[in-house]
Amino acid sequence: MNAMAMPPWLEKLLSTDFFRVCRAHVDSARSECNMYCLDCNADAFCFYCRSSKHKDHQVIQIRRSSYHDVVRVSEIQKVLDISGVQTYVINSARVLFLNERPQPKCGKAVSHVCEICGRSLLDTFRFCSLGCKVVGIKGDGDGSFTQRGEGVNMSISSSSEELLREGIEQDIYPPTPPPPHSTARRRKGIPQRAPFWS
Repeated sequence: MNAMAMPPWLEKLLSTDFFRVCRAHVDSARSECNMYCLDCNADAFCFYCRSSKHKDHQVIQIRRSSYHDVVRVSEIQKVLDISGVQTYVINSARVLFLNERPQPKCGKAVSHVCEICGRSLLDTFRFCSLGCKVVGIKGDGDGSFTQRGEGVNMSISSSSEELLREGIEQDIYPPTPPPPHSTARRRKGIPQRAPFWS
């Protein structure tokens, strides 16, 4: 696997323990460690540590959704290719999960599942989280996390460059398909209670 297939900070980010109380700012209000510095590649830190130690660094904020760590797509896609990973809209922000989330096995036939953990997916994505994509890339080498930004030669084909010049926008997120048609019959009208006979 080449060096650009996976950034050096990614595996450390996925194994970091977030949302613990910062030792340096225990008595402060916003002292939960929910920030990660891509430049330092060290432990998680709080809002106050960012102001003092990571002022000019590239930092992403980790959020929580149902007790699982998520990151906003708008933050992570600046530094990482997240293609193939299922994204979700939570509190009007598009996010993706950092690590695999356990899912009880269900008997329903699901058309789209994560290639690594088997979690059911909403759309035609390959992975449910960044962690599963890491495992997938390590396993078969099919895909990459090529970094975007400084030091990386980003080539754009002439046809896509022309489309950008013309102002044609393409949505990078496929629309969510409508829910499958239910075969169960819906109740019609208001249910009537049986009369009381004495």
